[in-house]
Amino acid sequence: METPAPTFSPATAADAPALADLINRAYRSEASQAGWTTEGHLLDGPRVDEETLRTMLAAPAAVLLKAELSGQLAGCVYLENQGKYLYLSMLAVAPEAQAHGLGRQLLGAAEAHARQLGCASIQMSVLELRPELLAWYERQGYRRTGASEPFPATTRFGRPRQPLTLLALEKAIANG
Repeated sequence: METPAPTFSPATAADAPALADLINRAYRSEASQAGWTTEGHLLDGPRVDEETLRTMLAAPAAVLLKAELSGQLAGCVYLENQGKYLYLSMLAVAPEAQAHGLGRQLLGAAEAHARQLGCASIQMSVLELRPELLAWYERQGYRRTGASEPFPATTRFGRPRQPLTLLALEKAIANG
């Protein structure tokens, strides 16, 4: 059976409860443990809460694109315009929708958004201890910049079980 094509649209504050559920299931739930996208072995607690999502959605230079399959929320990606580049974070695909190319399609939608804005590149931060995820992004054309930073000392994104480092990745976007 062929997977239906996703539809992409900007999320609104009304989507926050469903998005928080999707993101937390993709990153830290028991269901995510079966897939390769989990980070539950590195961090405790939720990846995001509804209040944080509402704040992110209210940012004037940001959009959270949601992906729906047959009318059901299946994925999302947060994009923030930083002028010369678009910052990408919180790429999430529901555990039951993984391994069918939706993550790549979300990256494609992010790249189209970056082109629309005239951004020269997309940048993101990925946990250094996620070699399989780093390799996946590299297969999608992202490159390590050499920059790194410690995981934030806040519990806003979860509680690290050990010291963690974020690596910067970047992909140039052709405009034209």
